[in-house]
Amino acid sequence: MALLLLALLSLGLVCQGGQGLMPPSELKQLSAAGSKYIDTEVENAINGVKQMKTLMDKTSKEHQAMLHTLEETKRKKEEAVKLALEKEKQLAEKQDVCNESMLSLWEECKPCLKHTCMRVYSKICHSGSGLVGRQLEEFLNRSSPFSIWVNGERIDELLDREQRQERRFEDLEERFGLMEDGVEDIFQDSTQLYGPAFPFFRTPPFGGFRELHPFFQHPVHGFHRLFQPLFEMTQRMLDGGHGAWEHPLGGFASEPRNFSTDRMVCREIRRNSAGCLRMRDECEKCREILAVDCSQTDPVQSQLREQFEDALRLAERFTRRYDDLLSAFQAEMLNTSSLLDQLNRQFGWVSRLKNLTQGTDGFLQVTTVFSKTPNLEDPSAPADTQVTVQLFDSEPLSLTVPGDISWDDPRFMEIVAEQALQHYKQKNTM
Repeated sequence: MALLLLALLSLGLVCQGGQGLMPPSELKQLSAAGSKYIDTEVENAINGVKQMKTLMDKTSKEHQAMLHTLEETKRKKEEAVKLALEKEKQLAEKQDVCNESMLSLWEECKPCLKHTCMRVYSKICHSGSGLVGRQLEEFLNRSSPFSIWVNGERIDELLDREQRQERRFEDLEERFGLMEDGVEDIFQDSTQLYGPAFPFFRTPPFGGFRELHPFFQHPVHGFHRLFQPLFEMTQRMLDGGHGAWEHPLGGFASEPRNFSTDRMVCREIRRNSAGCLRMRDECEKCREILAVDCSQTDPVQSQLREQFEDALRLAERFTRRYDDLLSAFQAEMLNTSSLLDQLNRQFGWVSRLKNLTQGTDGFLQVTTVFSKTPNLEDPSAPADTQVTVQLFDSEPLSLTVPGDISWDDPRFMEIVAEQALQHYKQKNTM
């Protein structure tokens, strides 16, 4: 008996509800009904992928406008920095005018500056005081009071910040390119789906050979994951950078410690001893250097210093503007990538069907249908129906339909097709 049942199943004949064998023609009807549902879902998914493409095209246009604004801001910033460097050079050539009075103050300023800086470092940093102390002493010995007088660390900070901005911009651009390529890849793969139900799609003559970043070889593209870590890292950097040097000595005992700020200060002192010049206000003799007036000896020097300060302020303003633009761009990419992820989870599965030819019987094939063993706890209840189907090119899948829905009820194949498609989506989006 078991052998006979297997033989019937292999021929595609089915028993349902104890009502005899189902001929192949009725299996074909079920397949057609299920395929009609799948066709609708495929078309909806293709339209969803088109939404992704439209969103990405719009984002790309806005990106081009952002690039133009960034380029203009960068140009103005670089011009201001260049002017400040020229004025600093001219001032340096004239520094001997007031050198005598400055040098005596500088000799008293240096030990105080070193002591103050090392006191801050020892208080908030865990290690490296000896090395940092030697580096700072060497720096101060080869420096001049001119560094204090013209706020020389501001130029160093601008140049250093410019390098960080460039790295951040390049990172954002690379991630944007990956997101753009990923959406284009999904779109192109979706348009390779063709068959009788989708005559408006044709296989492109040159498709499917684009090299993609390994990130996009996974089922879930995870566009949001491109930008979330970068956003968090930048936020920590900006939170730590603002005000890190404003009150280096005050508030440690009475206010909560900001460990992000502490790390920023420690790293800055280790990396660049010039950062300690920011603490000049803590030392009386250093403040006196700032107050030295050379205009009576050389009026041109006073004018040069004013021009230098103006150029510095302008460069700093454009530097902040550039940072703000990068942050706005990054936030926009974070939001866009989140929306693209939502659309991809909902519709991206259709891109897995690239180069799949739809057969004459449709995408969904019903191979077996039979009633399961009745529920012993409630023998009067109709037995559930087990249906074996094959969707697209996947492996055969066994599904269950409640026994109160007969196979000739339109809801029967809707349930089967919906279950089969959900299973396919889960398998191809995890």
